[in-house]
Amino acid sequence: MHTFPRYAAKDPAQATALVRENPFALVVNASGGAPVATHVPVILEGQSVEGGALLGHMARANPHWRSFESSPEVLVVFSGPHGYVSPTVYATDPAVPTWDYATVHVTGRVELLDDPLDVLERTVAALESLRNPAWEPTPASRDRFRALLPGVVAFRVHIRTEQSMFKLSQDIDAERYARVHADFAAENPRLADLMDRS
Repeated sequence: MHTFPRYAAKDPAQATALVRENPFALVVNASGGAPVATHVPVILEGQSVEGGALLGHMARANPHWRSFESSPEVLVVFSGPHGYVSPTVYATDPAVPTWDYATVHVTGRVELLDDPLDVLERTVAALESLRNPAWEPTPASRDRFRALLPGVVAFRVHIRTEQSMFKLSQDIDAERYARVHADFAAENPRLADLMDRS
């Protein structure tokens, strides 16, 4: 990913938060032809992206996982809130449109795991921790998980690099920034919240 230093996460905790809060990721690798990508839930294992690992799973019927052994280098893309900024928001002329967004790209080496049940349970726990109230699996639900295991492949990505872009109108004057923030607060509250935290 091409990055601009002024848009990089100011603090590694920003990249970690984006990964945790937006776990539906794009896993990409290439094995001798065009790159292959699969959208799957991926959770962070460890306290931060730096020095951490990612856990994910996909359907065994998806042939993508078979390339992991021969081409274990993967790119995992996490996309955060994003939105179009119309020149009408600035209330100035001349003006041009832009797009505000946040994303984290992680590269690493993928390994297939023997215990998909552990990954499924950890994924559910991580995702339910973002909800209120959180769901707690019953014994019957755990039995259902076990019944699904033959159709699931689990994997871990050992993180090697991380790049981030938090392009959130930080390079415009305070008055136009306030207008963009107010517009997103009305139309895209998650993006406005991210602007507040960045």
